[in-house]
Amino acid sequence: MAKTKDMDETMADDKVEEKEIDTETDSGESRENEGRRGGRRRGRDRDRENVEKEFIEKLVKLNRTAKVVKGGRRFSFSALTVIGDRKGKVGYGFGKANDVSEAIRKSIDKAKRNMVHLPVKNGTIPHEVTGLFKASRVLLKPACSGTGIIAGGPVRAIMEAGGVTDVLSKSIGSSSQYNVVKATFDCISKMMDAKTISRNRGKSLNEMWG
Repeated sequence: MAKTKDMDETMADDKVEEKEIDTETDSGESRENEGRRGGRRRGRDRDRENVEKEFIEKLVKLNRTAKVVKGGRRFSFSALTVIGDRKGKVGYGFGKANDVSEAIRKSIDKAKRNMVHLPVKNGTIPHEVTGLFKASRVLLKPACSGTGIIAGGPVRAIMEAGGVTDVLSKSIGSSSQYNVVKATFDCISKMMDAKTISRNRGKSLNEMWG
């Protein structure tokens, strides 16, 4: 009887050890699967970060408004954002929401949908130009290398986002940031690019410059 009891105990111990080994292998496989999934997620996150890093985002203005209701005051936010790729493409957007982050996200999405081309020649603009929007007027002048961006507020944000390194500017009239941004983009729409003009006229750059 004692021998049979010993045999039963040894067999039970062997079964317990087998179960422990099986659970360890299962946990190891699950960890490997989680690691693979985590690696895929990290890769996707990195791709998204690389896409987002293509554009530089600058918050020009963040405004908070309050509405008085029966239960108290209700706040809403508006954001004016400028984005660019520092290679001659810029855009601006205006978003409103009840949350700051949501307002900024809306403005960035609108800016990405309204990108325009900014002609850049040797780090500056090709010629002098004046832009108008309502009571705001913006004057932009090309500058030699090393001058830097002589501008303030919204104009500086737009020039930096577009990749301009040397420019002279003057804001005349209304100092409303939204109006100044619109006037600056009016300047950009009036800028003439030498390559596109020569292509439209069917001449080379040397022939145009004499």
